[in-house]
Amino acid sequence: MLRTRVITAFFLAIVFLGALFWLPQSGWMLFTFAVALVAFWEWSRLAQFSGTKANFFLVLTFLVGLALLYAFSSDSAATAAKIIHFAFLAASLFWVFVAPLWLRYGWRPKNVLVLAATGWLVIFPTWFAMMELRGQGPWTLLGLMALVWIADTAAYFAGRTFGKHKLAPSISPGKTWEGVAGAVIGVLIYVTVLLWLAAERSEGRLDSIVASWPVVMVGCLILVALSITGDLFESWMKRGAGLKDSSNLLPGHGGVLDRLDALTSTLPVAPIIFIVAMRLTNP
Repeated sequence: MLRTRVITAFFLAIVFLGALFWLPQSGWMLFTFAVALVAFWEWSRLAQFSGTKANFFLVLTFLVGLALLYAFSSDSAATAAKIIHFAFLAASLFWVFVAPLWLRYGWRPKNVLVLAATGWLVIFPTWFAMMELRGQGPWTLLGLMALVWIADTAAYFAGRTFGKHKLAPSISPGKTWEGVAGAVIGVLIYVTVLLWLAAERSEGRLDSIVASWPVVMVGCLILVALSITGDLFESWMKRGAGLKDSSNLLPGHGGVLDRLDALTSTLPVAPIIFIVAMRLTNP
């Protein structure tokens, strides 16, 4: 099993990094759109759509995605920007206010429209964020994704070593508060190193970087909390559908949503956090 996980992770890394750094923006849009479509198919399984409902949801999603691709690749930059900004705001409201309540009270909606809209709200903004952040530079997107991966890895090892107090036993029995502490420590170290490297290259602008440290840290800790929420949310949906993984497409890793769960709740919110942080540090 471990060997399978390592081999799959190796090939996923090659494909992802190759697309991230070498595809033109149009190619990256198509690549991430394909990933999003797979995620939507997996969501239809988590929502327990079947037969006509699943087909209608997937066909409609595909057509909406094509329309969005046209809007993003056409000259309607202002329209595309409005769509993206609205999606980021809607996703932020969902992950900050709705998802925690969803988990707290153990909601299991059966309404097809609610489940379909939730799938769109979870996956479409993530796709937009992958395009928007990559447009600011591949390292920007990779750095944010690395923050989530480091939080997840640190939480795993801290929870495995010190875990005693369960975080959400009815949703994900393996997660502990000690794991959360490990994620926070791991991210604090990661961001401190990044800021130190930025200071090394800033040619005397160390004071401004030090001054922004508290704001940056708070923003990153919010992302850590959101990453945990996203992870728990997908676990709750899988539990409700009676599934161990979102699919079996990635040997040893489950499905695409199993790899994107924490990113769906962080990437769309990150641009808004960036804007707020910039206004706080540069009033």
